Amino acid sequence: MINQKDLNLIQRGEKIDHFLLLKKCEIKLTKANKQYLFLELGDRSITLSANIWENFESFYKSIIPGEIVKVIGSLDEFQGTPQIKVVSISKANLSSGVSFEDFLPKSKRDINEMIKEFFLYIEKLSNVYLKQLMKQIFNEENFKKYSKVPAGKAWHHSYIHGLIEHTLEIIKICDLMCSFHSEINRDLLICGAMLHDFGKIDELRFDGAFDYTDKGKLLGHIVISAVYVNDEANKIPGFPDELKNCLLHIILSHQGKLEYASPVIPKTLEAITLYQADELSAKVNAYKYAISSGTSSDNKWTKFIPLAASDLFNHGFIPGDNTGTKTLFD
Repeated sequence: MINQKDLNLIQRGEKIDHFLLLKKCEIKLTKANKQYLFLELGDRSITLSANIWENFESFYKSIIPGEIVKVIGSLDEFQGTPQIKVVSISKANLSSGVSFEDFLPKSKRDINEMIKEFFLYIEKLSNVYLKQLMKQIFNEENFKKYSKVPAGKAWHHSYIHGLIEHTLEIIKICDLMCSFHSEINRDLLICGAMLHDFGKIDELRFDGAFDYTDKGKLLGHIVISAVYVNDEANKIPGFPDELKNCLLHIILSHQGKLEYASPVIPKTLEAITLYQADELSAKVNAYKYAISSGTSSDNKWTKFIPLAASDLFNHGFIPGDNTGTKTLFD
């Protein structure tokens, strides 16, 4: 276990002498067609960019993304965005006592509390077929991965235990909608929420820098989820075809639009509820992280974020708290 200050606590101009996880390493060109090395470096708290302008060829040939590096430099800023000014960088000697676990961000929620919540929702299911399906799918082996995997590589809930945190948020939003609309089949919707991203246990690797597996790139989590759920439902005698089809429809349509990789659009009350709940949980989490990591006391606007199609504003206001929101340079 390493003992070093988290990157998000370092002030502008402060020295950096850290082990960091190399998340991206690419040669790019300036407007004058001069090569430079672009890096993304992170610890468990934040990921920052860095540029190396010269004498980077030997380092570039000796390293691959996902490895741990030793970085000496300082915290700088470019156009209002914090970045690392590198003085020296080298591949880390793992005998120094560092491990990948040191660099993986984790949910701030207690995992044991989340596990208890998750299985309580399963126990409260009244449909015998859906309850049996949930217990089959969330067996010990599958749940060990499900409770650890991030919900995404970078955009939202991109940390260890991120998927179960994201799922519980969705379930609570769905529960609220069921209290407004009695026509919604609650059991079907809750199971759809639990299963919509189940395929991420095989889509993402999280033993180092988060990345996609070969299976994830070839099939995607929607297909992986649907195939697995279909196979498990078929093992249960008498499982109603319409119930299975409606559950699969929730999974297949949960990204809402064909251009977002859903093979069908939502066509049931449960499917449209799940899609909107998923969007709300994902975007609030992603925007919150983008604002907290991309603004400073000098500049309250983030840079343009392609996935948000906008820059974002940090007003710094917390009701009942006059101190405002803490940011990287506070």
